[in-house]
Amino acid sequence: MTLKRPLTLLTLAAALLSPIIAAAQTSGFETAAPHAIIMDSATGLVLFEKDARRPVAPASMTKILTAEMVFDAIREGRITMDTEFKVSEEAWRRGGAKSGSSTMFLKLGSSVRVEDLLRGVIIQSGNDACIVLAEGLAGSETAFADMMTAHARKVGLESVTFRNATGWPHPEHRISTFDLAQLGQRSIERYPEFYSLYSEKDFTWNGIRQGNRNPLLGQFTGADGLKTGHTEVSGFGLVGSARRGDDRRIIVLNGLDSKRQRSEESVRLMTAAFDSFGAYKLYDANEAVGAVDVYMGASNKVEAIISEDLYAGLYRPDRSKLRTQMRYKTVAAPIAKGDVIAELIVAEPGKAERVIPLVAANDVARLGMFGRAMKSLKFKIGA
Repeated sequence: MTLKRPLTLLTLAAALLSPIIAAAQTSGFETAAPHAIIMDSATGLVLFEKDARRPVAPASMTKILTAEMVFDAIREGRITMDTEFKVSEEAWRRGGAKSGSSTMFLKLGSSVRVEDLLRGVIIQSGNDACIVLAEGLAGSETAFADMMTAHARKVGLESVTFRNATGWPHPEHRISTFDLAQLGQRSIERYPEFYSLYSEKDFTWNGIRQGNRNPLLGQFTGADGLKTGHTEVSGFGLVGSARRGDDRRIIVLNGLDSKRQRSEESVRLMTAAFDSFGAYKLYDANEAVGAVDVYMGASNKVEAIISEDLYAGLYRPDRSKLRTQMRYKTVAAPIAKGDVIAELIVAEPGKAERVIPLVAANDVARLGMFGRAMKSLKFKIGA
């Protein structure tokens, strides 16, 4: 994806290196969802968020991580798509046809291939399929859920605590909307050989055909994943992804009141993700943001530069609300190139404030004894 840096945003970013950051502003874009996020998949840049960092109940969106655990097991050679797992009474009773929950309609005591179970998890949202896979890989669903939590935290999804493989309500079963978006991004980027399962529109098992619950499939051109979720505790939610040209967006919604509202808001949010939001470059890597005063140095100032390209994801009408500020104190010499000497505060409407470290562009040697004495004398005379 090519990210362009508009002149208007460049001028604004340079001009607003002021000592005061305005109070946090809300974005001009709104959604009915209590929890929502729009993410650019290629960069992981958050374009929009609404209460996205607080852990909440994810319902069946949990199954994205359940599937990832299976994908890893296949890659590591512990199982194959043709490995068969037996349907236990526990899986049949708690996730089968008589459970009243989403089910693949597995038969008690039958043996089922991993590939079919994955389709049951991803397309049919089968709780029975999840439990069979969990028991097959870890011996029990509880042990599998512990593995899920450990795996998630290892890869940086810090908000995750999962107590089951299905998303069944549990007071400690939580993940943030932000981490759900990151989880979706991982599925797309790290498991391309399996990702096409998320775009399959239906699957038939035990003579029962079930359609994919994702409302974006067939309604939004380019949509190809990922997973819906619903319980009375969580409300209606979705992790969705779509591609348009070289761009891919990920959206997450949770806490909506009805299936219809989820469908309408999903299409609305994904449309906005491409049409109303953009990723804008603020600074190039190694670009100077400002200069920092140096005490007792061979130079009186040193440039503070940013180490990596810096982007802002913004609702286009909100671009004028972007605020930046360089914050620093006088730094004593000696200074080595690359030392952190300041920070850039980036305030984007509707998002948490970002703090970016700035580093010294070059070495600054400490003055010798004579130089320090002369500078001290100048200070005293000046006083």
